[in-house]
Amino acid sequence: MSLTAGQIRAARALLDWNQQKLSDESGVSLATIRRIESPRGPDRSTAPNREAIQRSLEKGGALFLAKDGHGGPGVRLKR
Repeated sequence: MSLTAGQIRAARALLDWNQQKLSDESGVSLATIRRIESPRGPDRSTAPNREAIQRSLEKGGALFLAKDGHGGPGVRLKR
């Protein structure tokens, strides 16, 4: 699944993480986090950076939802 910038921002909000916290947890530089969350989006970053961000947010309790017949991509907290 390819994450969107909006999903990453939403996951951070659900976890009450700022960009620095995501950087610390994922090992991805703060500048890269900012770029990924900008209109340029995650597709402009490397796969290892995107994967590290996703793993960190999931470890923190975020669950990413794929686009399906009921709506676009989303994010929620794990139960």
